[in-house]
Amino acid sequence: MSISVNCYHSCFFVGMYSKQEASAIKSLFWTRFGQYMKPIPSSWKEKVNWVNYKTGIKDIYFRMNVDAQKAVISIDITIDDAIIRAIVFEQFTKMKSMLEMSSQNQWIWQEEVYNEFGFPYARIYQEQVNVNVFKQEDWPSIISFLKQRIVALDNFWADAKDGIDMVL
Repeated sequence: MSISVNCYHSCFFVGMYSKQEASAIKSLFWTRFGQYMKPIPSSWKEKVNWVNYKTGIKDIYFRMNVDAQKAVISIDITIDDAIIRAIVFEQFTKMKSMLEMSSQNQWIWQEEVYNEFGFPYARIYQEQVNVNVFKQEDWPSIISFLKQRIVALDNFWADAKDGIDMVL
């Protein structure tokens, strides 16, 4: 199956693609992003899967998502116990200046949000709006946005992980 991701109209709708086609386009984007990031070393001096970054702490994730409206990178704290989750979030807030200095950007802090299944979690994130993963001409901008931030998160995590681990 050949999939074109070029849009020749000013309006672009995801609905133009079947679920399978949309999934294939996103998969291609993440493959390209992974290839672009592969030569970039981690702060840990180890090989890293940038697309599926492992924090090494259960229920703390660095996630990236792209869709037809935006690109998002986040730290998701999905610990079931609300008290422990709040303590971990508080520990992150104590490191806020370190995170923002590392990324040279401000982050949006949400102590309690809910996923699509109604489960609560804490989220610290940044987003790039008005980009569309289904428009290949947006890919350089999306890749640049995500690259800068995931590398910054990796640098931050090299210094912050032990502090988070201590409260668990």
